[in-house]
Amino acid sequence: MKLNIAYPATGCQKLLKIDDEKILSMFYDKRISQEVPADRLGDEWKGYILRISGGNDLQGFCMMQGVLTNTRVRLLFKKGMPNFTEKRNGLRKRKSVRGCIVDSQLSVLDLVVVRKGEQEIPGLTDSTAPRRLGPKRVGKIRKLFNLSKEDDVRQYVVHRPLPEKDGKKARSKAPRSSVSLLPPGSSARGRYSPSRNTGQRRTSWTLLNTPNYWPNARKRRGRPLSRGGDLATEPLLHLLKF
Repeated sequence: MKLNIAYPATGCQKLLKIDDEKILSMFYDKRISQEVPADRLGDEWKGYILRISGGNDLQGFCMMQGVLTNTRVRLLFKKGMPNFTEKRNGLRKRKSVRGCIVDSQLSVLDLVVVRKGEQEIPGLTDSTAPRRLGPKRVGKIRKLFNLSKEDDVRQYVVHRPLPEKDGKKARSKAPRSSVSLLPPGSSARGRYSPSRNTGQRRTSWTLLNTPNYWPNARKRRGRPLSRGGDLATEPLLHLLKF
């Protein structure tokens, strides 16, 4: 079984391949989100505590939280459930998932370091992996750099350097925070001007009011409301006969 151990403080991961059943037995019959001490992995892991976050079986089916079994089951998924994307309204689909209990049929077990021990783990805690992408939303950029609403957020967008090419200038790439370009208090609807070069913008309401919009509008023009006459003048014509 492979153990994929992640350390969120540095952003690094380490993959361990372990075949000893005595070491792996400390994870058996444990559920997702339970914490396990990592002392059996070696002397350098003394004091570390790992949390089970998921895994995959030998056929590639992922574990699902809340399925209290160590086997594979077929569940009917609908909108709002994890591991499912609704492609049409009201779509439901039956899929195979693995239970949240760990057993020997797993190929990869995902673990997260909850508490660090005394010694450093090479490749996991001694180095730091830089964050590849920065935040895109204006609120998250302000939270990261502790900015106020008066500061210009566009000056703090994280730029990612692109690989250099021979004889060309170094370039970088950054997310487009288009919301920050609008003045405060404005909405996206106000960006569209009501008039263009060809004339005034025609909305759906103005199209309905134009006389030539409806088919056969000219043929109906001048025709009475009913074949027997106007309903408003019919009682008056009845009185004139006497």
